Amino acid sequence: MSELKEKTAKGLLWGGFSNGLQQLLNLLFGIFLARLLTPADYGMVGMLSIFVMVASTLQDSGFTNALANKKEVSHADYNAVFWFSTLMGLLLYLLLFLSAPLIAAFFGKPELEPLSRLLFLGFLISSTGTAHNAVFFKQLMVKQKALAQLIALAVSGVTGISLALCGMAYWGIALQTVTYIGVCTGLYWCFSPWRPSWKIDFRPLKPLFAFSSKLLLTNLFTQINNNLLSALLGHLYTAREVGHYTQANKWTTMGHVLVANMVNGVAQPVFAQVVDDTPRQRQVFRKLLRFTSFVSFPALFGLALIAPELIHLALTDKWLPCVPLLRILCIWSAFLPIQQLYYNLIISHRQSNVALGNAVLIGLLQLLLMFLVYPYGIIWMVTASVAIHVSSLLLWQHFAHRAMGITLSEALRDVLPFAGIALGVMGGIHLLMEWLHLASLPTLLLKILLGATLYLALMAASRAVVLRESLHYLLKKK
Repeated sequence: MSELKEKTAKGLLWGGFSNGLQQLLNLLFGIFLARLLTPADYGMVGMLSIFVMVASTLQDSGFTNALANKKEVSHADYNAVFWFSTLMGLLLYLLLFLSAPLIAAFFGKPELEPLSRLLFLGFLISSTGTAHNAVFFKQLMVKQKALAQLIALAVSGVTGISLALCGMAYWGIALQTVTYIGVCTGLYWCFSPWRPSWKIDFRPLKPLFAFSSKLLLTNLFTQINNNLLSALLGHLYTAREVGHYTQANKWTTMGHVLVANMVNGVAQPVFAQVVDDTPRQRQVFRKLLRFTSFVSFPALFGLALIAPELIHLALTDKWLPCVPLLRILCIWSAFLPIQQLYYNLIISHRQSNVALGNAVLIGLLQLLLMFLVYPYGIIWMVTASVAIHVSSLLLWQHFAHRAMGITLSEALRDVLPFAGIALGVMGGIHLLMEWLHLASLPTLLLKILLGATLYLALMAASRAVVLRESLHYLLKKK
């Protein structure tokens, strides 16, 4: 157990370090690109996001998570996943390549036909790295995966900016995405100790399929749920309005990914190792729940606090209409890493049917609410989507209680103190800044300084165990 604790802490440390650097690079490259491009350019690519995500989910087919939960994994298992994913990626690309005219017609944008055919190359390339990613995930090789992603992000960011400077508009965004996936997949091959063989045998997938097929459907519905709003907005509103939503979603995604990827890199493999020891798993889950809340709420509520000044200074005033959307999305983004933690717990108990049922129910409720509120505008659609997703946490908590006995009151004790303190700190600073009426740059810097200082001070004053343990581990490593 001490070895497992060390691996978990190391995974969280590397996950936090790498994701912090990735989001910093995303921030810098995103600022440059947003200044060079228009909301309509982002909207063009945003309309296609649902097709890319769904295709990527299909080519993975849930086998990465299935392998992580399997006790003993052989070369034949990884090899079967490699060939299945690669051939599925090829089949899906051909299907979507032929469907490009229909996609363009649905959105009423003829330019989407060639653009989609380029963008869809991304999941075709990534399909050849699914097995290598499964190796990283199973063996908690967070450092190697992080290094690959950082290099790919730097190369693709430079590529995107160069193409934007050359006036390639939304083509530059698409090529940046494909470049990132290509470089990242190539480095997965370089850093992974595993190599495929030419023996194509899908028989090892059979015992995994009952579990992975439900994960596939779950992930499929989850991707549809997460990207449904972009598709509906693209059909109902202008490319400019979709671009504002895409930009807002991009910034909130950078915030929650920083937390979620740090935790997701270790959560499911660790849960799987202690699944037969319910008290121990409950202890691990609650500790990760507190750590996730400790980081997520100040990060996302803080992003909502500084949104007006950040967008004004970084992206210029042409992007200010995305600020209200960004602030609404920050609410769900603060809770999203917690929802993903629940998902990993349920999957570790091999209850993929529960995860599937939750995803389907949430998707249907979201779709119903979207059609009810769309006449009132984009703000109401985004608010309704956030309300559905936050409320769904009660559903996940119900099944977590059935799986290992954690009660709602225990979960609330682990989450609400961090959410309450973060909300109180950011709300108080917002009122103070409204009263002071300073310029944008001093306001931004003061909000960040006060937010971080007050939150950590209150954590220390309340003797938060998670703060003490985090500092102890960092000082020990230093």
